[in-house]
Amino acid sequence: MEWKTDWGLRGRMFFVMFLLAAVYIAFLGVLTLFVESFLIIVVFMSIFLVVQFFFSDKLALRSMGAREVSEQEYPELHRTVGRLSQQADLPKPTIAVADTTTPNAFATGRSKSSATIAVTTGLLKTLDRDELEGVMAHELAHVKNRDVMVMTIASFLATIAMFILRWGFLFGGGGRNRQGGGGGVIVAIVASLVVWIVSFVLIRALSRYREYAADRGGA
Repeated sequence: MEWKTDWGLRGRMFFVMFLLAAVYIAFLGVLTLFVESFLIIVVFMSIFLVVQFFFSDKLALRSMGAREVSEQEYPELHRTVGRLSQQADLPKPTIAVADTTTPNAFATGRSKSSATIAVTTGLLKTLDRDELEGVMAHELAHVKNRDVMVMTIASFLATIAMFILRWGFLFGGGGRNRQGGGGGVIVAIVASLVVWIVSFVLIRALSRYREYAADRGGA
């Protein structure tokens, strides 16, 4: 296994976050000009960002039906992750298991110290020891590269844009902008659509490369 810093991934993460920040600022600027209830939107975005940043890992585990498991329950899994974590100079992450036949594994968490690796019982039954080690190394590479945290933050803007697309009429102040016109809601929805498309493209591009980087790191 090669646990070297992936500068290509870091450069791409920085570039994507820079572009998303620019889109985010432009998005807020548009809403400021055309939507009366701008303060409500800012408050809502701030609350949503805090919730997503601090609780997205728990929500992801709950959506998969995964629960934290002890070393007594899954000793080999714990030993494998513990050994690989030492090699990667990482704190041993929390380990969770979801009782489903679908083979799957993922890493979540906002930092290296709060990371969780979840696997399904279907994956554990399908893979042998060497294959399981390869999958765990791949997931630990995500933690090592910190791309889980970056993807959590990056997905925030796309989620907000999609929310406004669906519920834009709630943020439009009755559909009137600050100049007294009636296009506030329409402008907010169009801006949200553009933001969602741009965010989706950037996140997809980063997501594909981060998987390649995790494969290299876990190899």
